[in-house]
Amino acid sequence: MDGTHAPAPMRGRSQPDRAAVAQHPRLTVVEHPLLATQVTLLRDVRTPAPEFTRAIEEVTRFLLWAALADTATAPMPVPGHSGEPVPGQRLAERIAALAILRAGLGMLEPVRNLLPSAPLYQIGVRRDESTLQPTVYYTNLPNSYAEIDHLLLLDPMLATGGSLRAALQIVRQGYHGRVSALGIIGAPLGVQTMLDADPDVRIYLAALDDHLNDRGFIIPGLGDAGDRIFGTL
Repeated sequence: MDGTHAPAPMRGRSQPDRAAVAQHPRLTVVEHPLLATQVTLLRDVRTPAPEFTRAIEEVTRFLLWAALADTATAPMPVPGHSGEPVPGQRLAERIAALAILRAGLGMLEPVRNLLPSAPLYQIGVRRDESTLQPTVYYTNLPNSYAEIDHLLLLDPMLATGGSLRAALQIVRQGYHGRVSALGIIGAPLGVQTMLDADPDVRIYLAALDDHLNDRGFIIPGLGDAGDRIFGTL
C-alpha cells in the first residue's frame, strides 16, 4: 500500500505534550551513555537483525536494573573460598515476566539470564493498522497469581498504548499486585494511555519520542521492532 492510500487513523487526533508526559512520577526514562549508544543502533535502518536483537537485549538489561532497583532482598550466606560463610543476598520478591507477542519475545533473554527462576508468560495482541484497535488472539497466563509479587510487562514499542492496555486489563482480572511496563521506545500518547488505564503501573523506557504520525507509528521511532527482530521486513 502506497503512502497516498495508507490508512491514517491518527489524523486529526490530539496527542499529549511530550514535556508534560515526561514529568509524570510513574514514568522513568533511563539515561546512561552506554544505553544511548544501543538506542542509536536500534534507530539505524542499517542495523541487521542479529545486531538489532542483541541491542534490544542490552537495552532490556538496563531497564531491568531500573525497574528492580528497589526490590527487597533477604540474607543468603554462601560458602566462601576461605572455608567460611560469606554474607550474601537473594531477591525476597517473586518476579514474573509477561511478553507481548511477538516483539516482546526479543526482551526475554535478559530476564532468563538475570532472573532464571522467574516464570515467563505471553499474551498475543494484534493491532488493526486501519483503526489502531487491539485484538487479543492468544493468552498463556497462570491459573493463579498468588506466587507473583511483581509482574514485568515486556513490549519494545509503546505507541498508542492499546495493546499493552488490553494485556494489562486481562491480567488485572486476577492480579492486583505490582506491575512495571518495560519498553524500548515510547510515544507520549502510549505512555499517557497506560498511566490513565492503571493507577499503580510504572513505566520504564529507554527513550520517550515526540509523537505518532498519521498511521500511528512512533516518530522518530525505530521501525517495526517485531519485523526487525525476526528479519521479516
